[in-house]
Amino acid sequence: MNQEISFVATLPATPRGARLARQMAVAQLAERKLPFEDAAQVVAELAGNAVTHGRVRGRGFRLAMGMRPGPTLRIEVTDTRSEALPSTVVAVPDVGEESGRGLCLVSALAARWGTDRGLPPLKTVWAEIDLACPISPDRGFRDPVDRVPVRRDA
Repeated sequence: MNQEISFVATLPATPRGARLARQMAVAQLAERKLPFEDAAQVVAELAGNAVTHGRVRGRGFRLAMGMRPGPTLRIEVTDTRSEALPSTVVAVPDVGEESGRGLCLVSALAARWGTDRGLPPLKTVWAEIDLACPISPDRGFRDPVDRVPVRRDA
């Protein structure tokens, strides 16, 4: 099984761009027969945050994914609002709140996550998912949102 992956895409900072980021991540990981369920959720949350909190009119955001030893999948979403860093202390929102759960999900699904400031005005929010220890052998080989079964060699 070939697990090498290096992927970069620049997308519009719109809800459609966030949706495309998630779909591209699923396609890249499924093509390499890598589990993608957790990664799809992390990409959706980080891209959604870039579109919601990091949007600057006329500028997009960048999705990058790469493998590291472990094997560990590193996901990076870069936008152009370096002054809008998310707090790395994640608090669970009140039950009645309609938003604020995205980074809680990222924190739960990723082994590590954080932020890096680039050259102004860039900011990157990244997450690393350890692929060596899945919760179950079948987890992540079926796309839960688009309901696309992914063919797996037995």
